[in-house]
Amino acid sequence: MTTKRILVIDDEPSVTRNLKLNLESGGGYEVLGENRARNALAAARKFQPDLILLDVMMPDLGGDDVAARLRADPLIHNTPIVFLTAIVSNKETDGHEATIGGELFLAKPVDMGELRKTLEQHTRN
Repeated sequence: MTTKRILVIDDEPSVTRNLKLNLESGGGYEVLGENRARNALAAARKFQPDLILLDVMMPDLGGDDVAARLRADPLIHNTPIVFLTAIVSNKETDGHEATIGGELFLAKPVDMGELRKTLEQHTRN
C-alpha cells in the first residue's frame, strides 16, 4: 500500500493533532498539520500532499481564500481539497457528499470512517 500524504489546515491544534494521530495510527497516511492559514500555501508546496483537508472558518484567512490561493498555484493546483466545517452537521447532509464552492466538505466533528472513505476515493494514486 502506498502511503498517502495528507495536509490538514485548521486553526485548532487539537483538530490537526487528532486527525494526524488517527490517520497515521491506522496506517497508510503521512499527515502534516498547519494551524495558520497564511502558511498553507508554503506548507502545501513543501509537503506536496495527495489531498488537503481545509477548515472553512479560520481567524487569519478564510478557507475559501486559502483554496483560491492553492488553486492558483501551478505546483499544487490539481491537489484535491476537502473542506472541514462545523457550520453544517452530518445530519443536515443526510450522509451524502456535499460541496462548498465546488469542493467536497465533511462536517465537524469528523467521523473517522467517513474520512477514511473520502480519502480513499479522492486521493491521487
